[in-house]
Amino acid sequence: MLLFVGLGNPGPTYEGNRHNIGFMAIDEIVRVHGFGPWRARFQGLVAEGRISGAKVMALKPLTYMNESGRSVGEALRFFKLEPSAVHVFYDELDLVPGKVKVKTGGGAGGHNGIRSIDSHIGQAYHRIRLGIGHPGDKAKVHGYVLSDFAKAERTGWLPVLIDAVAREAPALVSGDQGRFMSRVAHAVFPPPPKPDKPKPAKPEPAKPAATAESPAESPLSKDGA
Repeated sequence: MLLFVGLGNPGPTYEGNRHNIGFMAIDEIVRVHGFGPWRARFQGLVAEGRISGAKVMALKPLTYMNESGRSVGEALRFFKLEPSAVHVFYDELDLVPGKVKVKTGGGAGGHNGIRSIDSHIGQAYHRIRLGIGHPGDKAKVHGYVLSDFAKAERTGWLPVLIDAVAREAPALVSGDQGRFMSRVAHAVFPPPPKPDKPKPAKPEPAKPAATAESPAESPLSKDGA
């Protein structure tokens, strides 16, 4: 079994925040792949289903972002899973909006939710980093992540990203992280269309060669003027 975890803060106040893009991604995975209903468990909400034949449990910790590891650790211990079975979806300031990077292990990069999970289960799990961009000033980060996505984002790259993450989740299940990143990137940032190749010019029909019986026509008028 695999454990797919989306990070965020519970309640309507935070629902549209940039910090809640992990919740958004996991909600769409559950919807697209026809998981069962959400129910309270492991200090969070869980839904069960299958992706490409593999059993997957989706988890949204309700412990608030900074204590996400409590919920994840409880689920991991209950099912006796290894950290390698865990995939965590969360917001990443250091990636441009819509960009996705997947890595296994590594540091928390200043993300309190990831730091909490590290402290409860170690670092050997998979991180699906969903780019939200950086406000440009470290002092503005707190307000930025706890503010809602702008209208242009909600009608632009954000729904495309969330849909692509959900639809390409089978690649994560199979362990093909490169394919997942490539397919999501292609959906969010499609390459420009290739220009049409110019059609080859049709050759002009050859003029009949002059013969003794049919001399070539003179450029002069027929009366020789």
